[in-house]
Amino acid sequence: MTTRTQILIPVVIAAVIIGIAGVMSIPSDSKLESVEFPRGTIKIDDIPLEVQVADTEPTRIRGLMFQKQLPYNQGMIFVFDKAGIYSLWMLNMQFSLDMIWFDQDGNIIHIAKDIPPCKTALETMACQSITPDGKALYILEVTSGFVDKFNITKDSKLSIISI
Repeated sequence: MTTRTQILIPVVIAAVIIGIAGVMSIPSDSKLESVEFPRGTIKIDDIPLEVQVADTEPTRIRGLMFQKQLPYNQGMIFVFDKAGIYSLWMLNMQFSLDMIWFDQDGNIIHIAKDIPPCKTALETMACQSITPDGKALYILEVTSGFVDKFNITKDSKLSIISI
């Protein structure tokens, strides 16, 4: 008869190995504790936001990892070279996020609210990847609660002031 310990030990070992492999697969220039992102300003409807701009592969991989909670007037915008189906996950995040995907015209194509972080090796194994319903050119990450606080809906519109 197999005991609970005999089952849990291999599962924990596998989770640790997967977590370590996941962290090791992140490019080294994305792992740095302190990364300076270019800054810009956007609006969703009439709500201005100061954003960190992730417009290169290393900065998009790094994202908001290891950063502290953002105030509601700040976020990170991921900018891609062409519209596509881009997924995000919450590896090494310190707080929950709302995520909003936009097409090339600034129309919202997908909203994901209150996505929890994946901080530990065990959580990393089951860390969810969020995939939109359609092709996006921009993704905005903001502190969880932003979408509800400012009544962001699929009818809301992104305006880029400067990025």
